[in-house]
Amino acid sequence: MSQRGVTSEPIETDSATSSTGMSRRAVGGAVAVGLAVVLVAGCALWGRWLDANGYSLHLGNAWPVAGHWQTRLTWWQVVVVVGAGLWVWQGPRLARDLSWRRLLAVVFAVAACWPVALALVDGPAALTAPLLTPYEYLHDVGRVPDLTTFLSGFNAHVLDPPRWTTHVSGHPPGFLGLLTVMDRIGFGGGGPAAALCIIAGAAAAPATLSTTRVLGGEELARRAAPFTAMAPAALWIATSADAFFAGVAAVGVCLLAHAANTTSRRGDLAAVGGGLLLGASLFLSYGLALIGLLALGVVLVQRRVRPLLIGGAAVVALLAAAWLAGFNWFEGLDLATQRVRMGQGWIDRPAWYFWFANPAGLALAVGPAVVAALAWIRRDRFTIIPACVLTAVAVALVSGLSVGEAERIYLPFAVWLLPLAGLLPGIRWWLGAQAATAIAIATFLMLWW
Repeated sequence: MSQRGVTSEPIETDSATSSTGMSRRAVGGAVAVGLAVVLVAGCALWGRWLDANGYSLHLGNAWPVAGHWQTRLTWWQVVVVVGAGLWVWQGPRLARDLSWRRLLAVVFAVAACWPVALALVDGPAALTAPLLTPYEYLHDVGRVPDLTTFLSGFNAHVLDPPRWTTHVSGHPPGFLGLLTVMDRIGFGGGGPAAALCIIAGAAAAPATLSTTRVLGGEELARRAAPFTAMAPAALWIATSADAFFAGVAAVGVCLLAHAANTTSRRGDLAAVGGGLLLGASLFLSYGLALIGLLALGVVLVQRRVRPLLIGGAAVVALLAAAWLAGFNWFEGLDLATQRVRMGQGWIDRPAWYFWFANPAGLALAVGPAVVAALAWIRRDRFTIIPACVLTAVAVALVSGLSVGEAERIYLPFAVWLLPLAGLLPGIRWWLGAQAATAIAIATFLMLWW
């Protein structure tokens, strides 16, 4: 054992696993990837058939994700390929040799640069374009007349008359309020908003990695580090508000996991911080209420209750404060649900298609390594993470409120599946597959987000 708590064996090996068990899991991983390929291809063909027969999926023509087929070959692809190659080559070594804090810093840096590099395939404007459409939050910043009455009047403008645009009306007021404050203090526009999404989205990587270390051990966390920094999910991190949501929720869950790992006063402070961030995430997306399953899981699996009581008190305090300021979260959820069901997308889209298309979009976002790693899940505390995340996704799917665009909507949950890839042998091969998937999507699809 080295001073940093990792084994002296090469990071690609796992001597504790028998050759027979490895063979069975390798076959299981190959089957899982094969089924995912069939699912994605099947949804693409099915989407084409539906489009040709009068159904409108409102996704473009790149089913099951939102976008269009469009090949772009520029010099920037060379930069992306070279950068990916360097990380595939050096990432596992850095994950093995760096001190833990330096590794987290490197992972954050790569997780911030990778989505930017992928977005720049379409030029610098691609970093802000998805945030500047008439359906996004920035469009409504100018519609906020008075911050002092913003919360109390927010729900009144969701349905009739609908002052707020599509994404604003389908979410709580948190992100619009944050962008409005930024605008009032001189940081308005697409650039600062994009930077906010990128930084927060990148923060999800060290947060999920740190939580993996608490529940699964340092060796697994170090093996997972290259995958959390570079995944196909990065395609939606530089260009959507959901990346910001993912980062806030991930840090909140991470703090709770650490709070449950200690009995000191610092643990109580971490529980307060985690509760405040998770409470704040409820004001970013109604769907993030489901992240509560993961928050419960990472604490209870450590046989602690105190962090949940402290964190839960912080969440309730935020909900109460918002209610006193005039915003009823539960009323907002009901109104947003009504607004979604009144939308043309809800009316036109055949819901049964998305029972398959949503998992297919999620599979593309997490990449083949994570899909293959499902066959390598072992029985230990770390298993609570994928168990809770997949349960939350299943609940979202059954609710019918996430019809399409799951590669973006499920981003706060997808980031928690990425550490699963640390269970795989042959890290560099699978890391290369992750990079190739992301580059292929960026090259051949013009994504909407």
